[in-house]
Amino acid sequence: MIRGLITLIFSLSLPRAVPNIKAMKRWLLAILLVCVAAGVAWYFASRGKLQSAANAELPTDSNSTLATPSNPKPRTPGPGQPQTAAPPAQSNRAAAARATAPSEPAKPLPYILGSADAPPTHIEPQTVLENMRRAVVNYGSTFSGNPVGTNPEITAALNGENPKQIKFIDPEAGLRINGNGELVDSWGTPFFFHQLSGTDTEIRSAGPDKIMWTPDDLVIK
Repeated sequence: MIRGLITLIFSLSLPRAVPNIKAMKRWLLAILLVCVAAGVAWYFASRGKLQSAANAELPTDSNSTLATPSNPKPRTPGPGQPQTAAPPAQSNRAAAARATAPSEPAKPLPYILGSADAPPTHIEPQTVLENMRRAVVNYGSTFSGNPVGTNPEITAALNGENPKQIKFIDPEAGLRINGNGELVDSWGTPFFFHQLSGTDTEIRSAGPDKIMWTPDDLVIK
């Protein structure tokens, strides 16, 4: 009996439940479509905001900052602005001519003692060399030793730069000092001093060819 009642109740309620299930399905489908449409709308709205923010960070004229002309044209000054005049071509040619022109040789310094234009023609070159040796010997006798060093150093010592400030060089003996402070021979070539010992010095003149260590050299000890 109870089983029969349950069957009766189920049979009476089934026709009503079927329409309710169908209605619920329709509502669920509508809600699902609304959610999908809202999601799509939200996606495109967010994408549009991101694109606007990215465009706002770019400069107004992107071509002016990103693209650099390989061969920019010179700017033309506007009205009222001074124009820079190009240097004349003639001045450029003059500068180039000065750069290519050979430079003049430096003029020799004037002689400290004697003159380059007035060699001792009245005294033989060998006599001048002997007078040079006499000056060195006199220095050695005074200071117990000959002067040593380069030609300018020996010249300075013989010309007063010594403890007693004695000048051993006599212009009347044909001895001359050039602008570089060097004692020179009759042809204007500096003497070569070779210290052999404390009291013995070899003095060499280059001779008329003005070249050292050639057959015409004059040598004295």
